[in-house]
Amino acid sequence: PREPITPTAKDKCPVCGMFTAKYTYFISQVLFKDGSYVTFDGPKDLFKYYLNLSRYAPDRQPSDIEAIYVTDYYSLEPIDARKAYFVIGSDVYGPMGKELIPLEKEGDVEEFINDHKGKILRFEEINQNILNKLN
Repeated sequence: PREPITPTAKDKCPVCGMFTAKYTYFISQVLFKDGSYVTFDGPKDLFKYYLNLSRYAPDRQPSDIEAIYVTDYYSLEPIDARKAYFVIGSDVYGPMGKELIPLEKEGDVEEFINDHKGKILRFEEINQNILNKLN
């Protein structure tokens, strides 16, 4: 898969309209096979987009997606969202309030939950019902 991109000052979240480059701790992105991309101010908006592709990008299919990246909470590096652990219900907030906190390593998940509470979810477990609890 393609390497993650660095958002430009012009890149806006297609869900909330915020400029994404200033939210370096939470930047999330979807890279399409045609070379285009969209960036988000956090994983919550990425999932809103991904789970409602027909609303936000009616001309796109899930099969058009080449890679999905989120920012690891500890390393602040982009990680593969499909392999990441996500913590919901912690005391850590993102740019839009309650957020899914991405972590790459299983060991980091335990440490994070000890420090900040919450529950672990994997990519495929995140659905609209989960997102509704974050609003």
